[in-house]
Amino acid sequence: MTLILALKWIVNEKEGVVVSSDSKVTVGPISYETRKVYPIYLTVGEDTVPLAIAGGAGDASIIKQSYRICENILKNLASKEWNNTTPTYEQFEDAVNRIESTLISRFRALREEGLNISFNMILASVDSNGKASIYTFDERGLAEPVHDNPGFAVIGTGFFTGGNLLLRLLGYDHEDGYALDIGMLSTFIIDIVSEIDPAVGSFVGESYYMRVDSGNVVLGTLKEEAIKEYKEKARQRKEVFRRIWRMCDVAGEQKVLKKIEELEEEEQKEEVA
Repeated sequence: MTLILALKWIVNEKEGVVVSSDSKVTVGPISYETRKVYPIYLTVGEDTVPLAIAGGAGDASIIKQSYRICENILKNLASKEWNNTTPTYEQFEDAVNRIESTLISRFRALREEGLNISFNMILASVDSNGKASIYTFDERGLAEPVHDNPGFAVIGTGFFTGGNLLLRLLGYDHEDGYALDIGMLSTFIIDIVSEIDPAVGSFVGESYYMRVDSGNVVLGTLKEEAIKEYKEKARQRKEVFRRIWRMCDVAGEQKVLKKIEELEEEEQKEEVA
């Protein structure tokens, strides 16, 4: 089981996408660590062209087959129709339609053989104009665009044990994504859900960020230093939540809110200065 998040992050009026997951797999009584986020690149000479990020939950063999289907279709289109470049928003939409048709046929054949399909997948990309695409695929192979509404994706058992609830509680808004550190948000949610759901492991750095940098689309993972920093911040923020909750019981919500507003005003003055 798993928890995978795909969140839009707006920086300098350009959309990026962060895809993060836990790394725990549970099969019966056995649990082990594995990578669940799959970056897709096209190799052109010594260069790599970022195409998309995939993340899957469900049967491991079906997920791996689906990753390969996505990779083959995207690479083929990139080399033959996209001039070896990252797809535009419209081109990626067309690629998703082709992937959807292939998955529907594949899953139909498996069901005809009497096999049950356990599968959900996220497929995301960002074009050179800074427009993000996020799609989810269900056990039928059907794709749904979620980049505009609700603006994020959560799949896996962790969705039901708190992932979606925490996003709502913490006020994530895809149209105002710059207001939050999305890397920090992903780390916090995965760590919190892992304390509730034994099938979800804590965050250990399985996070990819696709964005536009200096006019070029780039795709990379979190560095070890950033992982350590986010883990420590997640621990501290859990303590902040606990203490604020206790202070609300002791001093009342209005007094706590007033102190927070005073702190916000101080920070705004420092930014202006």
